[in-house]
Amino acid sequence: MAGHTRPSVNKRLREASKKEKQAAKAERRAQRSEEKKLHRSAGGDSTEDPDIAGIVPGPQPLPWDDEEPPTR
Repeated sequence: MAGHTRPSVNKRLREASKKEKQAAKAERRAQRSEEKKLHRSAGGDSTEDPDIAGIVPGPQPLPWDDEEPPTR
């Protein structure tokens, strides 16, 4: 019987391991949250589509200058 460990000792070891993992996970979550905050503040408005950034509603200037716009 000397080779057998008591269940309560194993349970305590499992619980300690579980607490360590939970603490590490909480630390990763906090770090990721801080990274997101920094990225949002550095990036400006994250809701703006980069493909249409800077486009003004209404008539757009012609991409070439050799022709005059049609007059009516």
